[in-house]
Amino acid sequence: MKPAIIRSSDAEVLRFIEEMTSDVDSVQERVLSEILAQNAGTEYLSKCGHPMDRATFRAKVPVVSYEALKPYMQRIANGDRSPVLSTRPVTDLIASSGTSAGECRMLPNIQDVGGRLRHLKSLLMPVMNLHLPGLDKGKALYFLFVRPETKTAGGLTVWPILTSFYKSEGFRNRPHDPFHDYTSPTAAIVCPDTFQSMYAQMLCGLCQRHQVLRIGAVFATGLLRAVQFLQLNWEQLAADIEAGALTSRVADESVRDAVAGILRPDPELARFVRDECGKAGWAGILARVWPNARYLEAVITGTMAQYVPTLRHYSGGLPMVSISYASSECFFGVNLRPLCDPSEVSYTIMPNLAYFEFLPVDDDDQEEGDGVPAVLVDLARVEAGREYEIVVTTFAGLNRYRVGDVLRVSGFHKSAPQFQFVRRANMILSIDADKTDEVELQRAVERASALLRQPHGASVAEYTSRTCTARIPGHYVVYWELAAGVAVDKEVLDGCCLEMEEALNTMYRQSRVVYGSIGPLEIRVVRPGTFQDLMDYTISRGASVNQYKTPRCVTFPPAIKLLDSCVVSNHFSAALPRWTSYD
Repeated sequence: MKPAIIRSSDAEVLRFIEEMTSDVDSVQERVLSEILAQNAGTEYLSKCGHPMDRATFRAKVPVVSYEALKPYMQRIANGDRSPVLSTRPVTDLIASSGTSAGECRMLPNIQDVGGRLRHLKSLLMPVMNLHLPGLDKGKALYFLFVRPETKTAGGLTVWPILTSFYKSEGFRNRPHDPFHDYTSPTAAIVCPDTFQSMYAQMLCGLCQRHQVLRIGAVFATGLLRAVQFLQLNWEQLAADIEAGALTSRVADESVRDAVAGILRPDPELARFVRDECGKAGWAGILARVWPNARYLEAVITGTMAQYVPTLRHYSGGLPMVSISYASSECFFGVNLRPLCDPSEVSYTIMPNLAYFEFLPVDDDDQEEGDGVPAVLVDLARVEAGREYEIVVTTFAGLNRYRVGDVLRVSGFHKSAPQFQFVRRANMILSIDADKTDEVELQRAVERASALLRQPHGASVAEYTSRTCTARIPGHYVVYWELAAGVAVDKEVLDGCCLEMEEALNTMYRQSRVVYGSIGPLEIRVVRPGTFQDLMDYTISRGASVNQYKTPRCVTFPPAIKLLDSCVVSNHFSAALPRWTSYD
C-alpha cells in the first residue's frame, strides 16, 4: 500500500506542530514573556507588582476563580475603557457556558483572540487529512448555529465565542478553503431562529448529499438534535426537494435567497428521502443518507461521552472524531490520533496558545479566591497518570485563571503532555452546554420543596440526581424521597419540577426554551427507605459507614437500577421555565 501523499501546506502545518511540541518549556516561557510585556500597563498586573519574568509572576500573581475577576469584568461591561485587564481594547465580551452562582460568566475578548481561534482551526484538517486523505475533495455538513447576543450598559456585545466567530467579517468573507467548504450557506448558519437555521442546513445537506465527506456539530448533542430534526421534518423536506421550493416556514429572506442557489426540483432525491426516512429502523441512517461520509466530528468527551452509544446506533459504523479542545477562556490543543476510540481521546496542548499551569486535584492546599496554592505545576512538569485542574494566562487578560476543567495526563507527544478530559470541577449534571453543580442543585431542590410545606406539611427527606439520555433530547432526573406519612397531589409535584427548572442557571433555561436541547425535568418519587437501601448497597461494596454521604448524582448502573426499582410516581415540568435574552 502506497503511503499517502502529503500536500505541501499540510506538511508545513505538521512540521509546525512537531516544532511546538519539541521543547514546550521554552515555548511557554516565551509566551508568558510576550503576555507580560503586552499587558505590563494594565491595572491588574500593576497591582501585582508589574511582573516581567516567570519567577516574579509565580510569586506575585494570585491564582483566581471568576469571582475574583467579576468586579473588573463589571467595570468593563459598564464602559470602563482603561487598560483594566488588557492593554488591547476589549472588542466584546464572551459569554461562557460555565456558571458562577448560576449566572453566565463574561470574559474579555480582544481582536487577537479571533486570530488564535483561526490558528487552532488551521491545525486540524492537516492532521485529519494525514489519517483520511482526500478530505479536500468534498464538502462538510456541519450543523453550526449562533446564539442570542446582548449589550452591556457600556455598549459591548455579549455573546458566545463561536457566535462571535461565525458573525465576524473574517468568517462571512472568508476565502475559499477546500477543508472548510460547508454545505450550509453562511446565511443559514447566522440565522438567529433555530428552526429556520436547522431546516435550511438540513435541506442543503440533503441536496448535496453525495458531496458530503464529513458530518459534524460542536457537541455530540448537536448531531443527535439534527437526527431528531430529520425524524420530525423529513416529509416536508422531501416535499420541498420534489418541488424545488422552500417551505414558507423559513421566512428569513437572506436564508431563502441562499437556499435558492442550491435547491432544485429533484423527484428522485425526494423519493430517496421518503424511502429511507420512512423505514421503521433508523440504525445507520447517517451513513445511508450521506453514503460518502467518512467520519462524524463532535465533542464526545466529558459529559458528551454519555451520547456515544446513541451516536453509534445512527452512525452506521462511521468513526467518531473529537479533534480539538477549546473553551470560552482559551484554546488548548489538538487530538493527534483522531481515529482513536472515543474512550481514548487525548489532546496535545499547543504551548504557543497561552501560558498553562496545572493544579493537582488531590492537593490539600488548593484555595479559591486570591490564595496561591502550595503546588502549581508547569506544562512541562506534569506527571503521567495524575489529574490536574488547568489554570491559564491569556493575551486577553486572564491571569492564573482557574478554568474549572479537570484533566488527566495520558502520555506525551515529544515533550508536550497529552491530556484526557475528565470532568468539570464541581459539576454534577450536564445534558448539552448546561453545567449544574451540587450547590445549584441543592438550591433548586430547596426552592421546589417549599411548595410541599404549605398546605401539605411535606418535605424532601433525601434526594439524588442523574441525567437520562434514553430519548432525544436528554433531561435531568431527580429522585425524591418524601417524609413518610404525607400524601402530595400530582399537580403539586408536577409544579415542583417547573419550580426546580426556574431555579437553575440561565444556560439550562436557554437550552430548554430556545434550543429545545434539554427535555423537561423529571422528579421520580421513591418509596420510604430507598436511600437507606442505597446506603446499604454502597457499604456492601466496601464504602466506609463512617464516611458515607448520599451522592447528589448517581452514574453507577446498579445504583440507578436500585433507585428506579423503588419509584412510585413520575412527574415532569408541564411548562417551559422563564427565560429572556436579558437573563
